[in-house]
Amino acid sequence: MQAATGAVLWSGAALDPLAALDAMARAAGFRDRTRIPDHLRAGGLHVEELRA
Repeated sequence: MQAATGAVLWSGAALDPLAALDAMARAAGFRDRTRIPDHLRAGGLHVEELRA
């Protein structure tokens, strides 16, 4: 979730929060979470468990 907007940027399965950020980044076309552009990370990225 992007903290500044509350937007859910990705949903899927991951083993831990860092793996979730890596998976989100790859789904967006980046190599991993370290390649997410600063303007997207500036507002803060938060990993939360989604429950159905």
